[in-house]
Amino acid sequence: MNIGIVCYPTFGGSGVVATELGKALAKNGHRVHFITYSQPPRLDFFNENVFYHEVFIPSYPLFQHPPYELALSSKMVEVVKNHNLDLLHVHYAIPHASAAYMAKQILKTQGIHIPIITTLHGTDITLVGKDPSFEPVVTFSINASDGVTTVSESLKQDTYDQFPIERDIEVIPNFIDLERFRKQKKDHFKTAIAPNGEKILVHTSNFRKVKRIEDILQMFAILRKQTCVKLLLIGDGPERVGLEKLSRDLGISADVRFLGKLDAIEEVLSIADIFVMPSEKESFGLAALEAMACEVPVISSDAGGIPEVNIPGKTGFLSAIGDYEDMAEKAAIILQDDQLPIFRANALARAKEFDINIILPRYEFFYEKILKQTSVSGYEVAK
Repeated sequence: MNIGIVCYPTFGGSGVVATELGKALAKNGHRVHFITYSQPPRLDFFNENVFYHEVFIPSYPLFQHPPYELALSSKMVEVVKNHNLDLLHVHYAIPHASAAYMAKQILKTQGIHIPIITTLHGTDITLVGKDPSFEPVVTFSINASDGVTTVSESLKQDTYDQFPIERDIEVIPNFIDLERFRKQKKDHFKTAIAPNGEKILVHTSNFRKVKRIEDILQMFAILRKQTCVKLLLIGDGPERVGLEKLSRDLGISADVRFLGKLDAIEEVLSIADIFVMPSEKESFGLAALEAMACEVPVISSDAGGIPEVNIPGKTGFLSAIGDYEDMAEKAAIILQDDQLPIFRANALARAKEFDINIILPRYEFFYEKILKQTSVSGYEVAK
């Protein structure tokens, strides 16, 4: 197949999933065209089947905010026509689904009928999408897509609950590349971080309020009184300055390191003993899955789709949102010498169920299903 993928070129979950999916499809022989405003960070390898098309956004004094959606639609039209695409797969509803719909209508006037698949990832539904400014367009774009997927059963239900959706939604969970995300021998790194054999807790995110990283600091302050621990925080974002201040106020700053944005997070996960994810909203919990693939058990909230990944008492534990005291108590259980190896083994076993080699065929089957449906209904792609 000749597939166009539209995504945000960011470190966030939707951009990561879209990029890794495209790379896997390319390795499987499909031709994949990424369409976005800059090259995705994880699009870091060469493959003859991968193409990148940058969306140029012109700047005019008339526009306070350049019209990205229009530029994106135009670029989609160009790529579909010039590269003979079979379908467009857009990740994150805003504004990709509506831009794809506009591109589809333009192409239709030229005798080209391109199927559109929209994958919903989380805050495009649970937060941004339900804003009154966007809701009518999001609803229309989802209903007008030829196929729709979500990354968890929880997000699927949220979509039906919050929008008047009149079509079926397919759940295809996020996946993990076990060749990349695996426990590596990094003894020298662990010694540098924990010279006295301290246990290491890790968190990674974009440091937004919804991630509730302050709960991790509160939890860590309690746990630190019981055992020798260090905390590594990977990422950056609007909450970082306040979090650094909170760590000083709690008297734990000497044992907390803010590492900033990292590409090779699997190297840090390889020295971790617990991954912490206390999010208020989380459609799936991809970061937790990456940790589990590196044999790191998870302490998480019970929000959204996280319980579909993190199995309490096996791969880690769930706590109510904001209950950092319970998180600390459960972290202490995992860190016991006779418990940690069991949780590590269970975490890896669970991660293997989301191996990209298991999930990728589900996307390929869905593509073929949509292509067949659109062909039967008279929307066969004109070649």
